[in-house]
Amino acid sequence: MLAVSLLVALSSCGKSGSGTPSGQQAEPGMATVTRVVDGDTLQVRIGAEDERVRLIGIDTPETHGPGGLRECFGSEATRRAQALLPQGTRVRLVRDVEPRDRYGRLLAYVYRIADGLFVNLTLAAEGYAATLTYPPNVAHSKELDAATRTARSADRGLWQRCGGPDKAL
Repeated sequence: MLAVSLLVALSSCGKSGSGTPSGQQAEPGMATVTRVVDGDTLQVRIGAEDERVRLIGIDTPETHGPGGLRECFGSEATRRAQALLPQGTRVRLVRDVEPRDRYGRLLAYVYRIADGLFVNLTLAAEGYAATLTYPPNVAHSKELDAATRTARSADRGLWQRCGGPDKAL
């Protein structure tokens, strides 16, 4: 299943036909971070196209949600995502079953090219995110659940500061 997800991801991220500034075809699944929107949403450049990416399987506290909603530990989660993925960071985007969410964002598991760090898992393990599973996008749900349970039991991040996710300020 993971191998199939990886093949689908590498063959379908970005918009077809977009080239790099030098005119060469962008490598499928590869992108450059242009901005961290919040703890679980990025802006990336794939070839010559800008895309918003929603990290699959996790949910970080809101920093600018509906009606101006702000949640406990949202700013910290955003800052951690910014530290993990500064502007210019090369990443590999791996899709699951559904390519986009209802807002048109690409859905992806995000890996840093430089060291292979699985960003979604890191945010969960460090206590910056809770697990959020939307079937059929479940390729990494077990490991994300385990990381979240470990962070909660170790009282890390939002579990220590807020007592859990979804606590409005």
